[in-house]
Amino acid sequence: MKRLSNLSRRTRWAASLAALVLAIPAFAAVLKVDASKSQVNIVFKQMNVPVDAKFKKFSANIDYNAAKPESSKANVEIELNSFDLGDAEYNKEVLKKEWFNAAQFPKASFTSTSMKPAGAGKLDVSGTLTIKGKASNVSFPVTIKQEGGKQIFDGALPIKRLTYNIGEGEWKDTSMVADEVTIKFHVVTQP
Repeated sequence: MKRLSNLSRRTRWAASLAALVLAIPAFAAVLKVDASKSQVNIVFKQMNVPVDAKFKKFSANIDYNAAKPESSKANVEIELNSFDLGDAEYNKEVLKKEWFNAAQFPKASFTSTSMKPAGAGKLDVSGTLTIKGKASNVSFPVTIKQEGGKQIFDGALPIKRLTYNIGEGEWKDTSMVADEVTIKFHVVTQP
């Protein structure tokens, strides 16, 4: 009888362990980004007129844990050659050394260092933003919602372009192109 009870305990323990392993993906998982529904845009002012532009290619690795957001991580890489101002000549201009210097620095990146809950469906995210070889610590709010098994992350990160040497030489003058730039993102994951 004792052997049967040990076997029963082992069976229950194994069943509990299996249930826990199967439940883990519901709480924490590396999410696959749906590139066709996601976007990274920037907004800045040129001669005091708002300009919207976008990056057509980027990748994001998001390891999000809804039950314990502080254990979540994110890494984003943006291909600077994919920058689109809506005009081929302008696009070529911003890839030059004075602006993005995309030949030497083909990617910009963000790596999170912390994510903290900030209320229902909100996070405060901190991390390192690197553009043109210059890294700085940044923080910004993110909203999260779930639709049909998809996680949707929205946020806006204000930066100063001169912090990253975007606009060298005569382009350091902020009367033509403002120093303030907002990076906006809408990231949709696949179910």
